[in-house]
Amino acid sequence: MGRTLQNTMINLGLQNACDEAVYQLGLDMEELEEIEEDAGLGNGGLGRLAACFLDSMATLGLAAYGYGIRYEYGIFNQKIRDGWQVEEADDWLRHGNPWEKARPEYMLPVHFYGRVEHSASGAKWIDTQVVLALPYDTPVPGYMNNTVNTMRLWSARAPNDFNLRDFNVGDYIQAVLDRNLAENISRVLYPNDNFFEGKELRLKQEYFVVAATLQDIIRRFKASKFGSTDSVRTVFDSFPDQVAIQLNDTHPAMAIPELMRIFVDIEKLPWDKAWDITKRTFAYTNHTVLPEALERWPVDLVEKLLPRHLQIIYEINQRHLDHIASLFPNDVDRLRRMSLIEEGDTKRINMAHLCIVGSHAVNGVAKIHSEIVKTQVFEDFAELEPEKFQNKTNGITPRRWLLLCNPGLAELIAEKIGEDYVRDLSQLTKLHKFVDDDLFIREVAKVKQENKVKFALYLEKEYKVKINPSSMFDVHVKRIHEYKRQLMNCLHIITMYNRIRRDPAKLFVPRTVIIGGKAAPGYHMAKMIIKLINAVAQVVNNDPVVGSKLKVIFLENYRVSLAEKVIPATDLSEQISTAGTEASGTGNMKFMLNGALTIGTMDGANVEMAEEAGEENLFIFGMRVEDVTELDRKGYNAQLYYNRLPELKQAVDQIKSGFFSPNDPNLFNDVVNMLFHHDRFKVFADYEAYVKCQEKVSELYLNSKAWTKMVIRNIAAAGKFSSDRTIKEYARDIWHVEPSDLKIPPPNEPRDAGQDKTPNGTAA
Repeated sequence: MGRTLQNTMINLGLQNACDEAVYQLGLDMEELEEIEEDAGLGNGGLGRLAACFLDSMATLGLAAYGYGIRYEYGIFNQKIRDGWQVEEADDWLRHGNPWEKARPEYMLPVHFYGRVEHSASGAKWIDTQVVLALPYDTPVPGYMNNTVNTMRLWSARAPNDFNLRDFNVGDYIQAVLDRNLAENISRVLYPNDNFFEGKELRLKQEYFVVAATLQDIIRRFKASKFGSTDSVRTVFDSFPDQVAIQLNDTHPAMAIPELMRIFVDIEKLPWDKAWDITKRTFAYTNHTVLPEALERWPVDLVEKLLPRHLQIIYEINQRHLDHIASLFPNDVDRLRRMSLIEEGDTKRINMAHLCIVGSHAVNGVAKIHSEIVKTQVFEDFAELEPEKFQNKTNGITPRRWLLLCNPGLAELIAEKIGEDYVRDLSQLTKLHKFVDDDLFIREVAKVKQENKVKFALYLEKEYKVKINPSSMFDVHVKRIHEYKRQLMNCLHIITMYNRIRRDPAKLFVPRTVIIGGKAAPGYHMAKMIIKLINAVAQVVNNDPVVGSKLKVIFLENYRVSLAEKVIPATDLSEQISTAGTEASGTGNMKFMLNGALTIGTMDGANVEMAEEAGEENLFIFGMRVEDVTELDRKGYNAQLYYNRLPELKQAVDQIKSGFFSPNDPNLFNDVVNMLFHHDRFKVFADYEAYVKCQEKVSELYLNSKAWTKMVIRNIAAAGKFSSDRTIKEYARDIWHVEPSDLKIPPPNEPRDAGQDKTPNGTAA
C-alpha cells in the first residue's frame, strides 16, 4: 500500500489546505510525509495491483472490500553491505499505525488440524485447534466523491484458554508463552515473488485469511435484507447476486473448498446447489505462467492441517473427472492433465486447476498473457469452456502515480486539457493536439529536468552519491529475477564501459544507470546478480577515463515510496523480460504516464503500450513469443552468441576472469555457468538487438526536442492503463455491478431519506 497520508489528502481534496495549515505552524508537510513508514504488505506487482484496485473501486463508487493479512513484519528492508543484499526485519508498526482501527467486536474463530467424523447428519470437523482472527480496518477513500471503502486485514490471536483447556495446566507459564505459536500466523510476509515455497506456516496463512473473510462475508450477507428469508433452502439462492469474490492469484484458493464446507456441512445445502452457488461466486485472476510459481500443495500437508478440505477437494475432483470422462471416453492422459491432484513421488494439489474448476470466470492480466493462459498453460480447460476465459489488462491509479508523485506534470496537463482526466484518463488523448506546441514541449522537458534535479539531490542526501542531472536517467526497478533480465542490462553497462575505454574521445551520450529491487532471501542467483551489479558499479564509477559519462547506481530498498521519487525522474524505462514471461507488468505503465520512454520486449502490457502509442514511439527489440518458441524447438545454444559477438565475449570474459572481483576471481562463476549452460531466459539471444536498440535511444536523446515529442505521444497514449478502466471491465464482465460516478453527499449535508444506500447491488 505504501504511505497513506498524502494519498488521503489528495482524494479528500484537502492537500492545499493541509499544506498551508502545516506551513502556518512553521512546519514542512514534505518532512512530515517522509516520517511515515510504507505499509509493505505484499511482494511486488500483484500486491501493488491490489492497492491500485482498491483506490479505483472506491473512486468508482463500488461497494468493495479488500481482505488480507495484517502482517506484523512486511517485506524485509534491504540494506546493501559490501555490494551484497542484507535483509532487516520491517518493523513497520513500531510507532503504531494511525490509519487502522481494531474491530474486536468482529473477531472470528479459525480452525486447524483435528479430524473428520461422518454420521447420518453429515460430516463434522472436530478436535480442532482454534485461532482467533482479529480484524483491523483501514479506510480507502475514493477520489473526490465522499466514498470511503474498507480494507480489512486479519491479525491472529490465541484464544484465552489456549493450551489451558488441556491437562497440562501444570505448566501455566509455558502455556501462556505458547500463545505465540498461534499468533505467529500473522507474524511475517513470505518474501517470495513468482516462486512457490510449500511451507506449513504459509498454508496456514492462506487458510487463515480465507476462513475469516468468508465468515465475515456470510455474516454480512445474513444481516442484509437479502439473506433473511424463512426457508433454509432458499437463504443462499441470491448469494452470487449479492456477493462476488475475486481470487488474486491462487493464494486464496482454499476459499473454494471452505465455502463448500460452510454450505454443505454447516448450512446443510445439497452438494449440487452448494457447488452452483460457489462457482457463480468466485472468479480467478492468474498472474504468472512460470511453472516454479504455481502453487502445488502436498496432499499430506493439507490432510494434516485441513482434513475436511482435502475430502471436499477429492469430491470436487471426482465429479470434475467424471464429467471429463463422459466427454472424452478413454482419454486417460487428458484426465491426468486436468486432474486437481498430481500423482508423483509426492501427491500434490494443483491450486490453479482448483481455481479454474471452482470459478465462473478466469482471466489473465494482459492480452498476450491471457492468450498464453488459454492456448498453453490451461489449454485443456479453455477447450472445455472457452467462454470462461477472459482478459483484463492491468492498470495503475493515476491518483498516486501522477497527481501524488508528479504534481508538476499533473498541473501542466491540467492547464492544457482541464482537471477531469484524473477520473477519466482516456482524456489524455487530447494532448496529441500539443505534440508540436513548442512552449508545451519546453514545459514538459522542464518538469522532467526539475524532477531529475530533485532526485539527484535526494540521492546525494541519502546515499552520498553525486550524479549528473543532465545525463540520461536509465532506470530498471522491479523485483530481481532471472526472467526480468537485470543481467542483460548489466552486460550492456559493461559494453558501454568498454566502448568508452576503447575510444575515450568519441562522443558518448552520458548515462546514469539506476537498477533497484529486492531479491527473495533464498534466491541465490538473484543475490549474485545484485552483487555483480554493485561490483560493476564499483569499477565503472571509479575509472577516471569514464568520468561523468557513465554512472551506475544500485538503488537500495526499492519500495512504493521510493518508486514515487524515481519514476517521475526517469528518462528511459527498462522492461526487458524474455517474451512470454512477464504476465503484464505495471511499472511499465507508471513510467509511461510520467514521461519516460520505454525500451522493451514484446511482452506483457508492453505490447498494448506499443499498440496505443504506436510501435515507433517505443524502443521495441528482441525475440517475440514465436521466436522464443522456435528457439526452444531448435535448442538454445548460448555459446554460439558468445563466439559470434566480440563485445558480448569481452563482457562475459571480464566477469569470468575476475575483472570486476579482483579479490575473488571466481566470485561470479555461478552466474557465468548459468548464462552458458542453463539460462532459461536466453539473455545472450537478445543481447545484440538490445545493444543496437540502446544506440538508437542515445541517438534520439541527443535531440531533446524530438525526444520530448515522443514523450508527449506516450503520455497522450497512456489513458488505457488507468486501473479505473481495468476495474470497470471487471465490474461489467465478471462481477455484474454498475460503477457510479455519483458524488454522495458529504456527512454534513442531510441525505435524502428514501435513498437506497447500496444502489450497486453486489458487494465485490
